[in-house]
Amino acid sequence: MGLAPIVALEIGTSKVIALVGELREENHIVITGMGEHSSSGVRKGEMVDFENARICVKEALGAAEETAQVAIHQVHLALCGGNIQSLVNRGTIPITNTKEGVTQDDVEQVTELARSVTLPPDRQVLHSIGQIFYVDGERVARPDHFDCSTLALDMLLLHAQNNHLRNTVRLLRNDLNIDVADTAFGGLCSALAVLTPEQKEGGVLVIDLGGGTTTFTAYAGGIFAAAGAYAIGGDHVTNDIALAFNVPRSQAEQLKKTDGNAIAETPDTRPPRIALPAEVGYPGRNVSLSGLQTVIHLRMSEIFQLILRDIERRGIGHQIGAGVVLTGGGAQMKGLIKLAERIFRTPCMVGRPMGFSGLAAATEKPECSTTAGLLRYAFKNATGGRRRRPVLESLISMFTGR
Repeated sequence: MGLAPIVALEIGTSKVIALVGELREENHIVITGMGEHSSSGVRKGEMVDFENARICVKEALGAAEETAQVAIHQVHLALCGGNIQSLVNRGTIPITNTKEGVTQDDVEQVTELARSVTLPPDRQVLHSIGQIFYVDGERVARPDHFDCSTLALDMLLLHAQNNHLRNTVRLLRNDLNIDVADTAFGGLCSALAVLTPEQKEGGVLVIDLGGGTTTFTAYAGGIFAAAGAYAIGGDHVTNDIALAFNVPRSQAEQLKKTDGNAIAETPDTRPPRIALPAEVGYPGRNVSLSGLQTVIHLRMSEIFQLILRDIERRGIGHQIGAGVVLTGGGAQMKGLIKLAERIFRTPCMVGRPMGFSGLAAATEKPECSTTAGLLRYAFKNATGGRRRRPVLESLISMFTGR
């Protein structure tokens, strides 16, 4: 019997997106349903108004139900808030069984030790991802049967604020009667949707440009090497434009989309000034095209420089041999590829979901990378028999009494 359809949900700053996917032969995922609704009540990837957020989520899930012809009672949830952070923890144990060398029990013991990290009480681990094993300080792919004195494992731990997940679970469970099957870091999901094995092996950086947040994931030597999130995104560009030219946010957003360019000195055959009509509270005015592009350039450069400093601090800046992949709703901004190539000094491309079929609206748009990748993540865990994480079980029990 095949697996039941799975629903992936992202409650973003700009949009709420829900995708319904079905697993077919050879682990191929067909997207059979999609719902999206502009966000309200969400800022920097986190809810600030329950009622407005509830309406947006309900509308998106309703549209997904209608297109997929299914009733949605459970979702997998993507987390993309700027509070998500990562660290690498190393666990080390002595190996005393010189006859057998490293055993499976040793591997399990060092894995648990590497996972054991003390976080502030307001934070919890979202993912623990094994990176590199070491036997007597030497890196190995698999440590089984090695004769050594010590075994070590580096573990990448992604952690987030408790309140973000708790509030989202409360909204879905209590207000909409929707169960949360699992959660996943949105940046990891985007990488699962847009990358090939060859890119991971060559070293690649994925940057997901959302409305209120920007997430990144980096692979080096086939290993998930780094990840992070910033509470800064496309909405900040819009706000910069509104403040710089004293125009309403609606006009600033339209300027960004129609006339914006991340490269300020790009030759342009259009008139040097853009005429804007009057709106309530704002007189009509002319906006400098070069000034507009400079404002956008400065903000996008800041975002990329933050990520560059982060991966260089982690010692992997020189290992991004396969380049940079931009995805998310902001990835198609004019000039952004060129700007990224200048800053990261490596080839850059726009990433869209790969290896999916079904609704073209979901399989061809970079803003659907997170939810498409979450479907892949969820089906992989479902076929592997993975249970819901204990930390999520404890949060669910708060609202269900189970």
